[in-house]
Amino acid sequence: MPDPAGVVLSLADIAARLGGDVLGDAQTRIHQVATLASAGEGEIGFLTNLKYRGQLQTTRASAVILAPEFADAVSLPRIVCKNPYAYYARLATLLNPTAAVRPGMHRSATSASAVPASASIGAHVSVGEGVAIGEGVVIHSGCSVGDGVTIGDGSVLYPNVTIYTGCRIGQRSILHSGAVIGADGFGFAPDQGQWVKIPQIGRVIIGDDVEIGANTTIDRGALDDTQIGDGCKIDNQIQIGHNCVIGRHCVIAACAAIAGSVTLRDNVIVGGAAMIAGHVIVASGVVISGGSLVMKNITKPGQYTSVFPLEEHSHWLHNAAQIRHLAKLAERVSELEKTLKNTNTKD
Repeated sequence: MPDPAGVVLSLADIAARLGGDVLGDAQTRIHQVATLASAGEGEIGFLTNLKYRGQLQTTRASAVILAPEFADAVSLPRIVCKNPYAYYARLATLLNPTAAVRPGMHRSATSASAVPASASIGAHVSVGEGVAIGEGVVIHSGCSVGDGVTIGDGSVLYPNVTIYTGCRIGQRSILHSGAVIGADGFGFAPDQGQWVKIPQIGRVIIGDDVEIGANTTIDRGALDDTQIGDGCKIDNQIQIGHNCVIGRHCVIAACAAIAGSVTLRDNVIVGGAAMIAGHVIVASGVVISGGSLVMKNITKPGQYTSVFPLEEHSHWLHNAAQIRHLAKLAERVSELEKTLKNTNTKD
């Protein structure tokens, strides 16, 4: 809930810090962001989806954030900027600063490695030998940090994160509760009806400014390292297999499953519950729709979808039955084309 006693800024103050043009009363005071529908006095709304444009006329917000093309769509005090959604995100951060964390180590925590005075180590945290913890790192309660791990300056581990031996976390990265970094990849060799475990001797290397959601798992490499590039945003409950290489500034939505040895180039967006088969390479700038199954390389940017559209069950069954016969239908069409061609040739 918004705290009226917290940060309060005028529109002029906000624009001085974040940019944008102020139209109307620049001294309008703002203490929180909100949707157009729910905003009240002292709150600022924002328009990013055209279907909510009508709410500009009914909102009770004290001010709004708009793109230039909608600058005259409302008479309220407003900030005009090129990207209202990104502006809202930065303003929300400005008005809701992270609570200060007290440096030091909780008496129940244990560490076999040196911890800088600026770091905060919570209750029941376990830090192994040879761990390098950067300045200002925050490790919340119940985390386990294995031997030889590196955690860069300013990174935050929320409760019950586990980082296995030898993995590296970059600077200013955020790992949410329950994330597991560096568990063994799924590697087994068949031998006379049995499965022989393949030791997973690679690591997980996570870049700077990466965010990893709750209960997401990223497996260590079998031989080479699993790599997550700078600026990636990875949602909750995602599986990333061993030896994957995820490029810079990729976004992966909840419940996606990425098999081993997949390569995502830079700026790839993966929708929720999408599945990517092993050893697939996806080009930069690709968008994979939610629920899609990717079985082969994607070499050109663009949006790709493999979801069968939702429809009434009896219609779905009928269409699914027809799809099963498409190969035979294609063969019949080919034979008919050959017959027609031969007939025309004889004539």
